[in-house]
Amino acid sequence: MHAPGIQPETTISLNGVGSVDRAPDLATVSVGVSIDGTTAAEAMTRQAELMNGVVSALKANAIADRDMQTSNLTLNPAYDYNQRDGRPRLTGYNASNEMRVTVRDLSKLGAALDAIVKSGGNTINGVSFGLAKQEDAMNEARVMAIKNAAAKAELYAKSVGYKVKRIVTVSENTYFEPQPMMARSVAAMAESAPTPVAGGAVTTNVSVNVLFELDR
Repeated sequence: MHAPGIQPETTISLNGVGSVDRAPDLATVSVGVSIDGTTAAEAMTRQAELMNGVVSALKANAIADRDMQTSNLTLNPAYDYNQRDGRPRLTGYNASNEMRVTVRDLSKLGAALDAIVKSGGNTINGVSFGLAKQEDAMNEARVMAIKNAAAKAELYAKSVGYKVKRIVTVSENTYFEPQPMMARSVAAMAESAPTPVAGGAVTTNVSVNVLFELDR
């Protein structure tokens, strides 16, 4: 759709891209406890004890309260379905507590992961790296993207005896490519040397679709 007063034949729509790589300065990870018990109360009590240990271990590794948030707390019955009469038999309960943790000092990430396991945590998922000031990287990529589109417009216009008069519309799409950490089993982490951490790079991508008006 074109703006009023602009003829479609005097416009050109082009895509511009911008990409910025930066070293990450924070990490997020889902950690927690999954425990079985004979009764619901036993399972919940045990998971609470272990989760309190995980929280204490994180605080001892300089993780602030604001950077720990419960993301999932469940209690589910466990059944044995291998019964001769075909009726499932209740065998106990599983209590699971997951927490999303943000680590703002990557030099402490390996030690924090080790402390989680040693304190009773037995689930670690989705370690990913990011930027505290993601908007700064996004703005840099935006500038690159619009310049990329403008350069294409100037090239196309000049090649057919036109010049770029103005930008009519701009639409944007952004996405990030965080570098995930290599997965390791909880058991291996508990028995190994301090967990090594390599943050890699976080890539911020911006693409813009720009409608330019051309003139003679």
